[in-house]
Amino acid sequence: MVNSMMQGTPIFILKEGTERERGKGAVYNNIAAARAVADAVRSTLGPRGMDKMLVDSMGDITITNDGVTILKEMDIEHPAAKMLVEVAKTQDQQCGDGTTTAVVLAGELLKRSEALLEQNIHPTVVTRGFQRALVEALRLLEKEIGTTVKPDDDAILIDCARTAMGSKGVVGSRDMLAQIVVSAVRKISEKRGDKQLADVDQIKLEKRHGGTIGDTELIDGIILDKERGHPRMPREVRGAKIALMNSALEVKKTEIESKINITNPTQIQGFLDEEDRNFRRMVEAVKASGADVLICQKGIDDVVLHYLAKEGILAIKQVKESDLQKLARATGAKIVTGLKELSANDLGKAERVEEKKVGDDHMTYVTGCSNPRSVSILIRGGTEHVTQEVERSLQDALKVVSSVIEDGVVCPGGGATEIDLAVKLRRYAPTVGGREQLAVEAFAQSLEAVPWALAENGGFDFINTLIELRGAHTGDAASRNIGVDMANGKTADMWKMKVVEPLRVKHQALSSAVEVASMVLRIDDVIASKKTSGGAPGGPGGGHDH
Repeated sequence: MVNSMMQGTPIFILKEGTERERGKGAVYNNIAAARAVADAVRSTLGPRGMDKMLVDSMGDITITNDGVTILKEMDIEHPAAKMLVEVAKTQDQQCGDGTTTAVVLAGELLKRSEALLEQNIHPTVVTRGFQRALVEALRLLEKEIGTTVKPDDDAILIDCARTAMGSKGVVGSRDMLAQIVVSAVRKISEKRGDKQLADVDQIKLEKRHGGTIGDTELIDGIILDKERGHPRMPREVRGAKIALMNSALEVKKTEIESKINITNPTQIQGFLDEEDRNFRRMVEAVKASGADVLICQKGIDDVVLHYLAKEGILAIKQVKESDLQKLARATGAKIVTGLKELSANDLGKAERVEEKKVGDDHMTYVTGCSNPRSVSILIRGGTEHVTQEVERSLQDALKVVSSVIEDGVVCPGGGATEIDLAVKLRRYAPTVGGREQLAVEAFAQSLEAVPWALAENGGFDFINTLIELRGAHTGDAASRNIGVDMANGKTADMWKMKVVEPLRVKHQALSSAVEVASMVLRIDDVIASKKTSGGAPGGPGGGHDH
């Protein structure tokens, strides 16, 4: 009787100290963790959202209401909560804006799922219902809610930039910043085939505290956080011909270990003279190409800098590779590896290259490029925390404007899109039938969390606002633009109030929220290994095998 012999003998397949949670307990625990993350950022949603002050282990302070920044700075331990941080990061990479919306939606979907699970509806049925609701929601976004705009419609682009910055701490200066953002993206956008592309990585953001946010400016060219290599070099070069190099102008050390045997003092002098001639040849090569500005990614020997200064050539060393590539796009120069390759054809042009003092630091401005494919924005603000928040706001706005230029579709903000989707999905739910219909209804209800949070953060009666919004969305074309007026908590037409967002932001937020909610719901078993204190797992403190 094998069975009776085996009874009462526990079989361990996991190490001692391993925690395991199964079934509904595991799902509820994960949902609670994800909802806690969503609640942490919920109060930052919208133009009236509050800020968070985050203090890291080093004591450095970040003050922001940017969803993704808050979640990155929070040291989150729970594995399910970490998944929500990934949603925010993806949203930030793809769209720049809508990070808080995506996280709040994911948290709300999980909250509504909990009620369905308690009614004994299987998680797979719930996720299938969410998937069907998502497909219908994306169809509605593209066919009924989104409005096509021309990529050269500056008024709409400025409205999108203003909306993206409306929820950040720069509200007072957002009109001026929106102008800068649209001008910057315009300059770097290009047509490839029949598509418009705008790569915002070609816009360099450089921040210096001092002055006010109003002193922030767009520079048609590149700012380098560097000063000239030698005090005798000219501070300013007009009609500059610029050479870009990514190799060092120094004496190369040999790859292999080598020794030089010197038997008399004249050999030392000969050795030094040869080195000096070598340096002179380098400077001659730069001069021969016709360059009067040299920008180098690596180091330049002090002697070379001295000879360059004598020739009146402005040289800058140790420039970042990314900056060198931006300079190439801005000035039309080609990056060369060795001086032998340097010729007049490789040089870029700029009206002026000059060193200026900004705050306490010296910076080099390369401006007046004929058709710069890369530009810079110099951010100013009273304190370091202000400039950091302005930088985050600008990054969001730049991505938003570039996605409108690339996609050419926008939709109303202020919760109008979400409430319209909710109303239409409630009508769609009965056509799905079965238990999945309940999941579609839960999805519709979750979408209302966005206008709810907007009104709540504005200090208004959010239940009244929600009832008004539902009543206003009758399903016809005119009602789809009605959202929350953040001045009084009443309903208003978002197009007239110029609150517009790119379709891509909504599309990505919905897709990411559904994906992460489905993933959390499908986990029915959490097996957590014991954390080892010192030593490898299974070593000291790692438990025993049975």
